[in-house]
Amino acid sequence: MSETIVKVTNLVKRYKELIALDNFNLQIEKGEVFGLLGPNGSGKSTTINCLLSLLTYDKGEVELFGEKMTANRRDLKRRIGLVSQNVAVFDELTVQENVDFFCGLYVEDKKERTPMVERAIRFVGLEDFRKFYPRKLSGGLLRRLNIACGIAHKPELIIFDEPTVAVDPQSRNKILEGITELNRDGATIIYTSHYMEEVEQICSRILIMDRGKEIASGTAEELKRKIKNTESVIVDIKNLTAGHIEGIRALNHVYEVTYLDNRLTIKCSGGRHNISHVVEYLAQHELSYDRIFSEMPTLNDVFLEITGKELRDKE
Repeated sequence: MSETIVKVTNLVKRYKELIALDNFNLQIEKGEVFGLLGPNGSGKSTTINCLLSLLTYDKGEVELFGEKMTANRRDLKRRIGLVSQNVAVFDELTVQENVDFFCGLYVEDKKERTPMVERAIRFVGLEDFRKFYPRKLSGGLLRRLNIACGIAHKPELIIFDEPTVAVDPQSRNKILEGITELNRDGATIIYTSHYMEEVEQICSRILIMDRGKEIASGTAEELKRKIKNTESVIVDIKNLTAGHIEGIRALNHVYEVTYLDNRLTIKCSGGRHNISHVVEYLAQHELSYDRIFSEMPTLNDVFLEITGKELRDKE
């Protein structure tokens, strides 16, 4: 039987007239890489802060590792690691001193702590930078230092809040590989990101929230089956008339057609041979094209269809 690591029941958090969490529920099992997604202002950060007892809430319960979480539960906090979106290290301490300091918040014994610090530094690939001060590190190296500080005490539950923001592709890959390795070693992961391809790559289960509520959850494939778009057919074609576009819009299973800069995008809902039907239509009307291909929906398509495409203010 699976072991529940996080259980949130009917959580309500208000900021005066604003309801940040509206009877929100969440359950995460041991060993999951759980993606917590939502637009800006959806309640993700509030959820995490309530999980950690950094915020009080108006109603509901939070249980971690099967026990009620409160602000004074140091024993539970010792089992949690947080890698925040904003790099939180001390400029006056070296890489090694920073990792040692944050590990020391949970592990007082220096002899016990030393190999844990060394392991964390090696894990993020900062062996050659251990005597560097943060101001001398690149953005990617700073992110990796941030991770080392959050995981050095070997937590069982690790929360990664936007860990790859503004880093180069090499550092991003290193971070994602590290998260996967931590999970293989037994850690349960909560992962928030606006990079949908990352979430699709590493998360075993995903919850999308908005306005303080869950609006969809499941695996990436399960979420894709919940949206209208099941396939997009893209055609690079010149001089297409309005009549042709209307003819294509009338094909079976087509629900949206756009034509911009000589690229025709046809969105379909259902159907098994949509691209064949488009090719047949073009041939019947003697329309030549440069290229035609089909794309299956991505997690980004799911996110936009479920939460909407309007811009949101930051949380």
